[in-house]
Amino acid sequence: MANEHILVVDDDPNIGKLLTTYLQNQGFTTSWLDSGLGLSQHLTQYAVDLILLDVMLPEEDGLSLARKLRTQNNKTGIIMISACAEEVDKIVGLEVGADDYISKPINFRELLARIRAVLRRCHTHNKTYAPEKTQHIYHFSGYQLDTLMHRLLKNNAEIALTSTEFDLLEVFVTHPHQVLNRDELAQWVRKSDHTPIDRSIDVRISRLRQKIEARSGNPSHIRTIRGEGYMFTP
Repeated sequence: MANEHILVVDDDPNIGKLLTTYLQNQGFTTSWLDSGLGLSQHLTQYAVDLILLDVMLPEEDGLSLARKLRTQNNKTGIIMISACAEEVDKIVGLEVGADDYISKPINFRELLARIRAVLRRCHTHNKTYAPEKTQHIYHFSGYQLDTLMHRLLKNNAEIALTSTEFDLLEVFVTHPHQVLNRDELAQWVRKSDHTPIDRSIDVRISRLRQKIEARSGNPSHIRTIRGEGYMFTP
């Protein structure tokens, strides 16, 4: 995990210094921005593996920045940081495409665990739960999921997915017609020891449905099995 580049975006210089110093001591390369104004330029100039993005920023808030990155098909890992501890705020962060969310005051050991989990999801895709694969391209309803190139295509156009959305879809296509409960899905896409945010899997599946279902309100591929979980029907 050493030498992974983590960018801290927080307007509080004390927090910025604390985070960058702590992460440097953990073996990461770090950089810090006090606003989101230079974010795009920084990402153009440097290879960043993960962004610690404060929600409350001057000029443009972190939620808007995260949404913009995902709209641009930027798949850099994002962990939102906020003083708000309400579950609704966490869900909003996940809805705009963040990979995880942590509240202030920050527990550094918890943050480190979350960082490592997101980096594993973003950079490795050796799924211990998946059956032995004889193929890496899966087709359903005009879609082509390429697990080797890590992309989803329809009519030769790539559909932007976050790393978590891609992991979820790969779980589903490699386990068709099987009921998968929320705990299993959370464990597979997080690969970490901390308890997942309540209903975060539902939020992410809702976002995934919006991208692959003809009618996300009446899904035909990712079906809800009441009281049990979800089933993928290709």
